[in-house]
Amino acid sequence: MSSHPPRTSRRPLLPSWLPVDPYILALLGTVGLAALLPASGTAATVAEGASKAAVALLFFLYGARLSTREALEGLKHWRLHVTVLACTFVLFPLLGLAARGLVPTLLTPSLYGGLLFLCLVPSTIQSSIAFTSIARGNVPAAICAGSFSSLAGIVLTPLLAAALLGNGAGGFSADGLVKIVLQLLVPFLAGQLLRRWVGGFLVRNKKVLGYVDRGSILLVVYTAFSAGMTQGVWRLVTPARLGALVAVEAVLLAVMLAATWYGAKRLGFGREDRIAIQFAGSKKSLAAGLPMASVLFGAQASLAVLPLMLFHQMQLMVCAVIAKRRSRDRDTEERATGHGVVGGTGHGAAATDRAATSPGHGAAATGHAATVTDHAATGPDHATTATPADPVGGITSPAAPR
Repeated sequence: MSSHPPRTSRRPLLPSWLPVDPYILALLGTVGLAALLPASGTAATVAEGASKAAVALLFFLYGARLSTREALEGLKHWRLHVTVLACTFVLFPLLGLAARGLVPTLLTPSLYGGLLFLCLVPSTIQSSIAFTSIARGNVPAAICAGSFSSLAGIVLTPLLAAALLGNGAGGFSADGLVKIVLQLLVPFLAGQLLRRWVGGFLVRNKKVLGYVDRGSILLVVYTAFSAGMTQGVWRLVTPARLGALVAVEAVLLAVMLAATWYGAKRLGFGREDRIAIQFAGSKKSLAAGLPMASVLFGAQASLAVLPLMLFHQMQLMVCAVIAKRRSRDRDTEERATGHGVVGGTGHGAAATDRAATSPGHGAAATGHAATVTDHAATGPDHATTATPADPVGGITSPAAPR
């Protein structure tokens, strides 16, 4: 008889049968609609006003979802979180600056501006959690790392954009900082202040509000690409330039995946922490980046968000393969050592339960996997592994086919 206990059947967090994130399909459909029926004249004015209101609503909801208390608890594992933040807001921007040498040979100045903006966007939450769970890493740490990154990005992304992009690439100016404060930071702080009264409502209606989030982002994309169509900016993007952008982003992702994995090993992190660092430190948030770009770049937002949309889909496809490989490697190690269960605590899906007995693992102070995971709704990418889907992060719905 095998010494390994039977594994509990779980519905996969990422569908193996779906190679493309369904939300990416919705975004592409929105881009197609903007190409065929761009808003112009009065319709463009209305769409722009609605887009600004939608962005303000998004960041109000982000602030209302963020649990400050749990974020502070996550500081117990501060070395891991500092490492993820350094990857997101230091290493990524440095690589983006290095790509400046590709202009104009491979990238146009506008595409490079979008690529550099991609490097300044915070990390995602839900897909980091999903991939970390699949790879059997430190899930609570991934929750907190993504939350910290999203919170820091509200301040750091606009400041870095002001310092690195300036007026020469992307059309960002110092006036954008005022827009950021009024349209992003003020609603976010209002959400934080009102969280005590609206938090329960948000938890009870998080599935419906998830559709509100995604619908708001689609409206932002439609407005941005409509403006781009009316101004003819898409004539600047040839198929060759688009192919070069995809190749550059593939190299960027490969470098970050290698740097986070081997760099974390050099820093002395264990396997489970390295998994969390790799998946949280190598990703960029589409849900946070799109509304920020609409505020920062205005009419030129369409080209600014194109690199981010491409990178988002690429990171989901590549990281899904890596996560499954990490899980298989762990299975091989357990078979080789004869350990299926250690101390009565299962590996893999039960990784979050380990938080109750392992001090210093992010939001693990609660010690309950479902409870900890529910609190991943702390930032722009608010869906979790225990809740219905948020396609922005690539997590499938419980109703999805196996």
